[in-house]
Amino acid sequence: MEFFDNLPAMDLMRSEKMTFVQLIIPFESAHRAISYLGELGLLQFRDLNDDKSPFQRTFVNQVKRCGEMSRKLRFFKDQINKASLLPLTHPTLQPDIDLEELETQLAEHETELVEMNANGEKLRQTYNELLEFKMVLQKAGGFLVSAQSHKVTEDRELEENLYLNNDYIERASLLEQEMQPGPSNQAGLRFISGIICKSKILRFERMLFRATRGNMFFNQAPAEEYVMDPVLAEKVLSRLSELEATLDAGIRHRNTALNSIGSHLKKWTDMVRKEKAVYDTLNMLNFDVTKKCLVGEGWCPIFAKPQIQEVLQRATFDSNSQVGIIFHVMDAVESPPTYFRTNKFTHAFQEIVDAYGVARYQEANPVVYTVITYPFLFAVMFGDWGHGICLLLGALILIARERRLGSQKLGSFMELAFGGRYVILLMAVFSIYCGLIYNEFFSVPFHIFGLSAYKCRDSTCSDARTTGLIKYRDTYPFGVDPSWRGNRSELPFLNSLKMKMSILFGVAQMNLGIILSYFNARFFASSLDIRYQFVPQMIFFNSLFGYLALLILIKWCTGSQADLYHVMIYMFLSPTDDIGDNQLLWAQRPLQILLLLLAIVAVPWMLFPKPLILRKIHIERFQGRTYGLLGTSEMDLDSELGSARQRHEEFNFSEVLVHQMIHAIEFVLGAVSNTASYLRLWALSLAHSELSTVFYEKVLLLAWGFDNILIRLAGLAVFAFATAFILLMMETLSAFLHALRLHWVEFMGKFYFADGYKFRPFSFASLPEEDD
Repeated sequence: MEFFDNLPAMDLMRSEKMTFVQLIIPFESAHRAISYLGELGLLQFRDLNDDKSPFQRTFVNQVKRCGEMSRKLRFFKDQINKASLLPLTHPTLQPDIDLEELETQLAEHETELVEMNANGEKLRQTYNELLEFKMVLQKAGGFLVSAQSHKVTEDRELEENLYLNNDYIERASLLEQEMQPGPSNQAGLRFISGIICKSKILRFERMLFRATRGNMFFNQAPAEEYVMDPVLAEKVLSRLSELEATLDAGIRHRNTALNSIGSHLKKWTDMVRKEKAVYDTLNMLNFDVTKKCLVGEGWCPIFAKPQIQEVLQRATFDSNSQVGIIFHVMDAVESPPTYFRTNKFTHAFQEIVDAYGVARYQEANPVVYTVITYPFLFAVMFGDWGHGICLLLGALILIARERRLGSQKLGSFMELAFGGRYVILLMAVFSIYCGLIYNEFFSVPFHIFGLSAYKCRDSTCSDARTTGLIKYRDTYPFGVDPSWRGNRSELPFLNSLKMKMSILFGVAQMNLGIILSYFNARFFASSLDIRYQFVPQMIFFNSLFGYLALLILIKWCTGSQADLYHVMIYMFLSPTDDIGDNQLLWAQRPLQILLLLLAIVAVPWMLFPKPLILRKIHIERFQGRTYGLLGTSEMDLDSELGSARQRHEEFNFSEVLVHQMIHAIEFVLGAVSNTASYLRLWALSLAHSELSTVFYEKVLLLAWGFDNILIRLAGLAVFAFATAFILLMMETLSAFLHALRLHWVEFMGKFYFADGYKFRPFSFASLPEEDD
C-alpha cells in the first residue's frame, strides 16, 4: 500500500478540485464584474432565484431590451441575405459604443429600412400596374384587329339568316345580340381584357364557361415579359422608362444602407449577445436592496481562484467603486461539478466518455486509458495497413485544414469527422500497425520483413491451396507469415490466433477496470470496497478467465496441442478427473481445484460482508449518540432523538443487501458475458479480412483476367467503390461502434459510476452563435 501512496499524482486521472464560493458585488460594479468573469470563463454561477419566474427578476427589462435588439439584428441579417450582398471580409472599424447608443442606432436603421422597403414596394406595385396595362393594350389590340378582318360576305350571310328573324332576340346568345346591327336594347360589356397567371388559365376559362353558360368568346396570348412580384422577388426582364430610374436609385440607396449595417453587424451581434448573457447571469444573483449589492454563489476550480480575484479587483477599479467585491470560500452540501481540462487532442476522447455519462467528482477518468485502448481495439477489428493508410490520409487532410474548417459551418457528417480528426488519426496509425501484424494490404500479403518460413511439401507442389506447407526456415520475424494466405489452413490458423488474442485483450482490459476500482476506493478512503469488492472480484475473475489467459500464453510458448476448451469445461464438470494430454502445467489438476474453490468462495465474499458491516457500524454509531443525549434538556432530547431516528430510518438494510446482491450477481454473470463479448474483435477482424478478399479476388482479379480495357476499368471502378463505401465507411463505423461498446460496458462498467454533472462556467466563448 505504501508503494501506491508514494506514486506521483496524475493530474489527468482526477477531475479538477472545485470550491464553492460566494461573491458580494456592489451594484455599480456588478455589470463590469460579470462581464470580466464571462471573458475569463472559470466560474459557474448557481441560480439563487430559481423559484421566481423570468418576469419577476431584477434585470428583466434589460433582458427584454437585448431581446428586441437581437430581433432587429436578425431583421438586418435577413435583409442582407435577401439582397444577396456579400459580407465584408474586413469590417470597418467603429469606436466603442454603449448599449444605449447601440439601441438608438438600431432603431434608426430599422425605421430607415422599413420605410425604404415600403416605398420600394409601392414603386414596384406601380411599375407592375403600368407594365400590365401596356401588355393588355398590346394583346387586346391584336385581338380586335383580327376580329375586324372577317370577310364581308360572312357578315351579310349572318345578317340575312339570323338578324332579320323576328324571334332572334329571344333565342340569340349574348354575344350574337351584341353583334346584331342597329341599336341594341341589351345592356353589357363588349369585351373584358386583363392579365392572369398562366397556371390559372384553365380554371379561369372553366369558370367563365359555366358562368355564361357557354355564351362567351375567350382568347389568350402569352406575355413575353415577366412581371416582378415584390413578395417572390422574381427577376425583371423589362422595365418601364417612367419608373426605371427611380427603382434603380432606390435599390442602390438600400444596398448602400445594408452594406453600412453589414460592416458592423457581427460586432453588434456579439455585443448584444454578451450583454444579454450578462443580464441573464445577473438575474441569477440575489439583490440586497438595503446594502445595494448583489450576492452570488457558484463553483470554480481551485487553481482559478487567483485569476478570479484579480478579475474582480480590476472590475472594482474600472468601475470607480468605493467598495471592493468580497470573494470568499463557503462550504457546500451538494457534490461539486466535474471539470476536466482538455485540449484539441483529448477533447474528442473526453466527449466519447461523457456520452456514456459524466464522471463523478474526482473519480478515475477513463480518458487517460481510452486515448490508447480505444483506437487500438478498433484497429484489431479493422486491421489492414492499406485501409489504414487511406484513413491516415483523410485524418491528415482534416488536421492540415483544421484552422480553415474550424471557422466554417460544416454538415453533420463533416462536423463529426472534423471533431474526431485526432481519434481517426490514432485509429489509422493503429490500423496500419495491426495490418502489418496480419500482413494484409487490401487483403493481399507481402514479404515485407523477409522471406517466408514455409515452402511446398514436395517439388511437385504448385498450389499451396490444396497440398499444405512445411516449415524450412526460421519463423517470420514480424506478424503473420505471408504463406498462410491462400493456404487451406489459413482460416483455422487465423481463427485460432484472433480468437485467443481477443480473449487476452479482454482479460487485460477488464483487469485494468477492476484495478481502477481499487484506486477509486482508495482515493475515497473506502476500505470496505477494497476488502469486500475489489479483492473478491480479482480472485473470482482471475481464477477463471485469468487462468484461461495464462493457458493461452503457455500453449503459444510451448507449441502444445492441448485442447483448451476441454480443459475449461472439465474444470467445472469433473475437476478431479485426469487431464491427460491436455496438461500444460505441473500440478495443473490441484491448481484448477484450488482456483475453482477460490472462485466459489469469492461469490459470498462479495454478497454478504459489506451490508452486514454497514449495518453494524450504523447501529453502533447511533446507539452511542442516543446514550450521549441523557444529560441534555427535554427539548434538545426530542430534537436529537428525532434527528437520530430520522437518520436511522434512512438506512435500510434490505435495500443495501439487495443492491449488493445485484452488483455481485451482475459482476459474476458479466464476467462470462463480457469475456465472450470481446470475441467481437475476432469476428469483425475475420469479417473485414474475408470481405476485403472477396472484393479483391471476385471483382478486381476477375475483371483483370479479361483482355478488355473497358472491363478492367469497370472492375477497377467497382473495386474502388466497394473499398471506399463498404470497407472504409461502413466497416469503419461498425468497428467504431463495437469498440465504443467494449469501452462503455466491459471496461468502464467495472469502476465508472458516471453520475456526476459537467462544470458549465459562465463564458462568452461558449455562447451560441445566434440567440433566437
